[in-house]
Amino acid sequence: MRQTWRWFGPHDLTSVDDMRQAGVEGVVSALHHIPTGAVWTGEEIAKRQAALAPHLAWEVVESLPVSEDIKKQKGDWRTHIANYKTSLQNLADKGLETICYNFMPVLDWTRTDLAFRVPHGGTCMRFDLIDFAAFDIHILQRPAAASDFGPDVATQAAERFAGMTEDRKRELARNVTMGLPGSTESMSIPDVRRHLAEYDNLDADRLRRHFIDFLEEVVPTAERLGMRLCCHPDDPPFPLLGLPRIMSSAADYRAVLDAVDSPANGMTLCSGSLGARPDNDLPAIMREFAPKVHFLHLRNVTLEEPGMPASFHEAEHLGGGTDMVALIAEVLREEARRKAEGRRDHQIPMRPDHGQDIIDDLNRKGQPGYPTIGRLKGLAELRGIMTALSHPAVTF
Repeated sequence: MRQTWRWFGPHDLTSVDDMRQAGVEGVVSALHHIPTGAVWTGEEIAKRQAALAPHLAWEVVESLPVSEDIKKQKGDWRTHIANYKTSLQNLADKGLETICYNFMPVLDWTRTDLAFRVPHGGTCMRFDLIDFAAFDIHILQRPAAASDFGPDVATQAAERFAGMTEDRKRELARNVTMGLPGSTESMSIPDVRRHLAEYDNLDADRLRRHFIDFLEEVVPTAERLGMRLCCHPDDPPFPLLGLPRIMSSAADYRAVLDAVDSPANGMTLCSGSLGARPDNDLPAIMREFAPKVHFLHLRNVTLEEPGMPASFHEAEHLGGGTDMVALIAEVLREEARRKAEGRRDHQIPMRPDHGQDIIDDLNRKGQPGYPTIGRLKGLAELRGIMTALSHPAVTF
């Protein structure tokens, strides 16, 4: 695997020198300052590349976001698709080939707590189902929310909300609506309500049809340019706010990858996002979709109760519910197969995703989920597994 690191640009508290000292081989980044739906110009792409040169290179784009208009097929969605294809061309002109994105409606990755205290004294991100229900029912005041959660969760949410301070209510709303990591765009409560109203009770089948329509437009461009598009799974991998989420399981990926069957249409396998759903077997998912896995996010989560949806928190990389050794073994098998086949992309880029805030991270106030030392610890652990499984004494 090629060891990469997510970097949010020159303002990121993790410097280029920090990444070099961590042994990073390539960088994952995006132009977060450009509004969703607008064109990424060659000039802006070159600026990001120059900020990393001469020691590191921008190798994976995460994310080139898909606009809400495209997901809903409303407003400027056709213009946004045209702009997306232009951005792909501009990225390819600068040598970038791997493009991560997602198709989550309204909310992207969603957490209720960005600094949940764990027993060793560090902190991590957490999704608390009761807190989220309190947000949905009592802060957002979505009409059907209480019935969607059921009486038991709704009762607990009412009790939780009644005990919240005004500061906690504001913090919870901010945490839930903060948007993509690194993005300069966030939503207010009225923004969320407006987006929900515009989805017009859009169901899973229709949202999937819109996704396939998008792929039928952009995948031929990506294939012509020699690029690899890789969709990130839903995070968390279950419906939120009464909206469907359609990239949460192996069956979801199977439907979309089969509908637009191209080497340019692939998967970002995020072990943390998919691992927040108990019926997802991560080694088996890697095994099934191996030829189309173009990017890896390696992290772990601990489910706090049985069933789905459930509360969970970000675990240490070798903790949680995913067998990381078994997953990495499947990745190395696929890389060996690709190499024997002569594939140019036989080395799959991976990054240590998220991480617990530990030691100096606790006072740095960095990007939530992206602590320098916590991710370095995770990268070292993952590197240890990779090294051990690659030893000549180990056979597959």
